[in-house]
Amino acid sequence: MARRVTARRIWVSTAAAWLFGFLIFLPILWMVLTSFKTELEAFSMPPKFLLFHWTTENYATVQERSDYLHHALNSILIAGGSTLIAMIIAIPAAWSMAFAPTKRTKDVLLWMLSTKMMPSVGVLVPIYLIFRDFGLLDTRAGLVMILCLGNLPIVIWMLFTYFKEIPKDILEAARMDGATIGRELVYVLTPMAVPGLASTLLLNFILAWNEAFWTLNLSTLEAAPLTTFIASYSSPEGLFWAKLSAASTLAIAPIIILGWFTQRQLVRGLTFGAVK
Repeated sequence: MARRVTARRIWVSTAAAWLFGFLIFLPILWMVLTSFKTELEAFSMPPKFLLFHWTTENYATVQERSDYLHHALNSILIAGGSTLIAMIIAIPAAWSMAFAPTKRTKDVLLWMLSTKMMPSVGVLVPIYLIFRDFGLLDTRAGLVMILCLGNLPIVIWMLFTYFKEIPKDILEAARMDGATIGRELVYVLTPMAVPGLASTLLLNFILAWNEAFWTLNLSTLEAAPLTTFIASYSSPEGLFWAKLSAASTLAIAPIIILGWFTQRQLVRGLTFGAVK
């Protein structure tokens, strides 16, 4: 009897999880379906779920109106560049705070985290003026720099958490064998923290890919990523929902595909150290 009750609970839990997942995915599914509708059907009431005239005209219009590949390349370079630089800075910083802490290590970590609580709009004017004076407006280098600095506190915090889970005895054994700090970092610590490094890298890439505030305010055309590409479909005449949905689908498709193929590694890294 107890076994039948357990099976029922498993079935109910599974059904509830699928329902919850479907509700979360519903807005994305609706956006994809809308991208295949005409503008008239996109506003029809009651809304049509599947029984409408399917068309790819919106995707053709988006391709003719905007250079999608140019914006996609900017997103890849900006998100990839900011992630790479953030990891190069964060790995030694997290290592030093995890394995050679001082009295101020905790204060420094809390200070870095507190910077994420400040609204970005609060520093928009000085950042904009600095970018203008140094010729960084609408450049990939400028966006790489600002996104790297914006996500750096989260990257350091995540790596610090992963590194704290690694036994210090292993590092001390490597030091007794004559390993320098550099060799210890590259050949001992990094291979043991691969799940944490991979999940941190993926999360930082996703955050940089989805960043809209700084990309909309600091880029116009040359360095504009896909977030700016989507915003260009908002006009004083109103929103063209079908074309906006087509542009949004094209913009999120690469990151959804990346997340789908790396979900196991991402979950493994995010739960690294959760259970001892």
